[in-house]
Amino acid sequence: MRSADSRGRQYAEPEDPLRTRYQRDRDRVIHSSSFRRLEYKTQVFVIHEGDNYRTRLTHTLEAAQIGRSVAYALGLNEELTECLTLSHDLGHTPFGHSGERVLNELMQGHGGFEHNRQTLRILEELEQRYPDFPGLNLTWEVREGVAKHQPERDADVPAAYAPGEPPTLEAQIVDVVDEIAYNNHDIDDGLTSRMFTVEQIRGVSLFREAHERALARGLSDPRLSQHLVVREIINSCTQDVLDSTLARVLEAQLESQDDVRRVGRRLAGYSEEMRQRVRELKDFLYVNMYRHYRVVRMGDKAARILRDLFTAYTDEPAQLPPHYQVRLAQEGATRVVCDYIAGMTDRFALDEHRKLFDPAVRV
Repeated sequence: MRSADSRGRQYAEPEDPLRTRYQRDRDRVIHSSSFRRLEYKTQVFVIHEGDNYRTRLTHTLEAAQIGRSVAYALGLNEELTECLTLSHDLGHTPFGHSGERVLNELMQGHGGFEHNRQTLRILEELEQRYPDFPGLNLTWEVREGVAKHQPERDADVPAAYAPGEPPTLEAQIVDVVDEIAYNNHDIDDGLTSRMFTVEQIRGVSLFREAHERALARGLSDPRLSQHLVVREIINSCTQDVLDSTLARVLEAQLESQDDVRRVGRRLAGYSEEMRQRVRELKDFLYVNMYRHYRVVRMGDKAARILRDLFTAYTDEPAQLPPHYQVRLAQEGATRVVCDYIAGMTDRFALDEHRKLFDPAVRV
């Protein structure tokens, strides 16, 4: 996708003299408040669990690095890919997927909640940094890529974003590099936290083969061995995505971005063999990490905290900050409260809960 061929922005602006359109979009995302808050939002471990575990921000940076590498190798637009990867998690709630589940439950009857839709809402409306328009006024291709972050969303997007058409190849690779990043850093964090052992995860073929290669090098330091294994798995998955995506592109005889849309299916992704091997890894992580009793406990605690906050704010919206209260008449309390809570960091949500429910804490 070439910057010069973009469908443009929702609100007309002069072109930047130094940067392409997608470079400018990337920079706007990086300078946004929502991007900064990712530093204190849960990936798997809540922020107080330790300083060495991934957060939404570090996950986003790792995914963006893989995304740029894949885009470069395939001859795609690196700036568009980077912008899409940096923005893909802006709509996540505090406390990770536990927070998303409870907000979706609380918003039933009011449109529900889904973090990709919330990301688009942030980019189009909620970020307030410019006097002439709401949101960040990003290019159409970035907004479409966010709306279609996952393949199942291709047909279920607003009419403005070409429902039923696959997005750019740059957008297509974001979904898979996101998965490569979180699968592998969850291996790293899971082993570091001792939620599972090397002996347990050796039952997963991707890990076992990479671990055998590490052992063959004679590494005695388990931490060095662990890092080597994670790098090996990232490299294996990334190379498979490159080879498989290129093969599908050549088979489809694509010559333009219009051809990408007309082909009617996504082309970026794993080979079938790698897809099954990654599925085996994901199943292991689900059982041994995401459903580990420590993660479940924190998720349940997080759900109670967010339910308390939601009820307190909707029962008395005057407790909201003034710049949220001004939206109440037009958008209604439930949606405004949802936006407020979704934008919180883990730390802010915990502090806010203490202020509202602990009589010994000053408000």
